[in-house]
Amino acid sequence: MTIQLCVLLWARPGAADAMAAYEDTVLALLAEHDGRLLQRARTRPGGPDGAPDETQLIEFGGQAGYDGFLADPRRAALAATRDAVIARTELFPVTVL
Repeated sequence: MTIQLCVLLWARPGAADAMAAYEDTVLALLAEHDGRLLQRARTRPGGPDGAPDETQLIEFGGQAGYDGFLADPRRAALAATRDAVIARTELFPVTVL
């Protein structure tokens, strides 16, 4: 069963570019786990207070791919980088229309 997710990301102050670079790296791993990035958007500078810095729509072919992505050792090796640049993440299962 296909898994579709909406991911909202907030960068730590002054770390928006570093967060984007981190996301470039980990999102490149999706294809190896039967996943794909459907859409990626960044909030424009001066956007509303409290808005996420980045929004992603991601799809996996099934649970095994999603689990494999989460457990990927290359992704795990970047945990310290992630913690340094991302202040908050919210993830929602969605149905893309």
